Amino acid sequence: MSTAISPTAYNYKVVRQFAIMTVVWGILGMGLGVFIASQLVWPELNFGLAWTSFGRLRPLHTNLVIFAFGGCALFATSYYVVQRTCQTRLISDSLAAFHFWGWQAVIIGAIVTLPLGYTTTKEYAELEWPLAILLAIVWVTYGLVFFGTIVKRKTKHIYVGNWFYGAFIVVTAMLHIVNHASLPVSFFKSYSAYSGATDAMIQWWYGHNAVGFFLTTGFLGMMYYFVPKQAERPIYSYRLSIVHFWALITLYIWAGPHHLHYTALPDWAQSLGMAMSIILLAPSWGGMINGMMTLSGAWHKLRTDPILRFLVVSLAFYGMSTFEGPMMAIKTVNSLSHYTDWTIGHVHAGALGWVAMISIGAIYHMIPKLFGRAQMHSIGLINTHFWLATIGTVLYIASMWVNGITQGLMWRAINDDGTLTYSFVEALQASHPGFIVRALGGAFFASGMLFMAYNVWRTVRASNPAEAKAAEQIAVVGAH
Repeated sequence: MSTAISPTAYNYKVVRQFAIMTVVWGILGMGLGVFIASQLVWPELNFGLAWTSFGRLRPLHTNLVIFAFGGCALFATSYYVVQRTCQTRLISDSLAAFHFWGWQAVIIGAIVTLPLGYTTTKEYAELEWPLAILLAIVWVTYGLVFFGTIVKRKTKHIYVGNWFYGAFIVVTAMLHIVNHASLPVSFFKSYSAYSGATDAMIQWWYGHNAVGFFLTTGFLGMMYYFVPKQAERPIYSYRLSIVHFWALITLYIWAGPHHLHYTALPDWAQSLGMAMSIILLAPSWGGMINGMMTLSGAWHKLRTDPILRFLVVSLAFYGMSTFEGPMMAIKTVNSLSHYTDWTIGHVHAGALGWVAMISIGAIYHMIPKLFGRAQMHSIGLINTHFWLATIGTVLYIASMWVNGITQGLMWRAINDDGTLTYSFVEALQASHPGFIVRALGGAFFASGMLFMAYNVWRTVRASNPAEAKAAEQIAVVGAH
């Protein structure tokens, strides 16, 4: 079935803006990641300055890759998908424009304040209260545009990808607002409204669900649209996608306490977080299998289509990360892994392997359509990018696994008299080769983004304004 819709049906301008900024922030965020990874190899790279020290730049790196790169990818794809699946234009072009410029303002605010040391100290929630308020306003605007577009849809059905995007928007707003409740004492300083173990609990309720809803649920919305479109196959099981959605959003919200094993948090809360994390494996793998099985009858396309390869390999990393996470939530495993580089490896298996790769695949899929081109400027460059990203991710996570297990074992080793066998410095020395491999892996991944930027630039430059405008004037939308 195809349905005719009016010319100039879609607002592709804001999609183009977010798609381009995804690439820009990806380069800056990942480049900064390589720099701070290099600081652990060569500490002199902090240049003896407070604002270039690892402790100041690491939160900026996480904010740039999660909220700038990942956020822009989510906004670009969600606006693209909601218009095409609802067969209607965004409800408000001006609110969408405010969303774009407001989000860039938040990111610039982070770039300015975090190196200067203005921070709440909360992981993934470091931005001080003025920026946190601006972020909340921009986010609510995003929600109004997204849900308003769904309300005015031309189709009766709401495609499953939009359910995932919708849950990501609602829950992220709730997490941000509750965790950022604070008592300002100056323009750049506030204290949490919560205290002690309660503050820690709320922070990791937020922290893990920043992973669960921002870095997983939103990107699953991406997966449910772009994998079937690029494979030119219907989703393997629509029923499974619905079960996947409800199981995931029901369980994920409970997993946060696994970050607080062996702390002052009540033991029952730790155990609840562990149990929910283990159960979470089922819906996570249900979604991964659904995406993989969508390629039934289309596996041969992986030989010639590097965009599909990005999307499928991202699903493989998603499956691996969502097995590793529940395993690391088990208390006995956590006693070895916690506070080590194993956790860093796990985070980047998800961040590089799942989030970045599916974002890159989706951007490569969209850019030609957004700018009225038949395909990207160079398929060969996409292929080069794919191998740089894959090799970089494997080097990164393997080095951190080895480092993490080494650190965990050295820290718990004791002599017959009960004294520690190794000093902390000895564990650090043993980690040095892993730090070198990690920096190398990150450099591979970041260099791939430069190839992407060149490829996108050539593709955009080859289009003219009339062709780009024509891309918005789609007369028919195929059934999804």
